Amino acid sequence: MSEEQRIIIISEFIEQKLRKEKELEFYEKELLELQRKIVFLRKEVDLTNTIIDLIKSDNVYDVKDAFIEKHSDRLIGKNENE
Repeated sequence: MSEEQRIIIISEFIEQKLRKEKELEFYEKELLELQRKIVFLRKEVDLTNTIIDLIKSDNVYDVKDAFIEKHSDRLIGKNENE
């Protein structure tokens, strides 16, 4: 094998290596973005499951009703017959 042929083969391997490194870098960035999205989706699923569990167990706290009940004596326009 001549010196020129060896140089061509080595240069092809170097080019291939550089392409693979760029491709690897691209996929590592994509993986990080996907992992970030997975974290957010898991949190959303957990929140949804919590809400479903609260509804199933009828432990939903109605802030408006609780506020009215607690401060009913201070409400303006309260019907005196109540």
